[in-house]
Amino acid sequence: MSTEHKNQFEEQADNGQEVDATYNENAGTEAEQAEAASEPSNELEQLRQQAEENYQRLLRAQADFDNFRRRTRQEKEEFAKYASMKLVEQLLPVVDNFDRALAVGRDSKDYDALLKGVDMIFRQLDQVLANEGLKAMDAVGQPFNPEFHQAIMQVESDEHEEGIVVEEVQKGYMLKDKVLRPAMVKVSS
Repeated sequence: MSTEHKNQFEEQADNGQEVDATYNENAGTEAEQAEAASEPSNELEQLRQQAEENYQRLLRAQADFDNFRRRTRQEKEEFAKYASMKLVEQLLPVVDNFDRALAVGRDSKDYDALLKGVDMIFRQLDQVLANEGLKAMDAVGQPFNPEFHQAIMQVESDEHEEGIVVEEVQKGYMLKDKVLRPAMVKVSS
């Protein structure tokens, strides 16, 4: 602050007069100038701190994402490894019954009882597979469809029109709504 302004301010204050506004403006301007001079370095430092915080956040987010990706891959691999566990668990009683049937068949030569036991085991196995969504296709008498049938032979047929499945050599199966294995068929020509 200049000495001239200071003296003017003191004279006005001593005489009970209002203080000159120009002094206050000058004083405010000098203070603002001093603050403005130091403000860019403070603002720059704040921006640097903010940039460093954002960079650290970015590093943490990348690390979290990498951990998530690794954990997801491990879970997917484990799921694929043990996906058939439920089905195999349901098949174990079927395997146990086959063991029992074979043991009984070796000890006693009762082939009728063995055949009856194998038939019961087959129905048990068929029920387990049906519960999982497996269904045998009904191909005989149906029009040939390459999505569901695999033609292995064409045969002459008087009782069927051309392109009708007349014989099933190997059953085809659907798993839910997808063809698991097409039926091997003979088609009328």
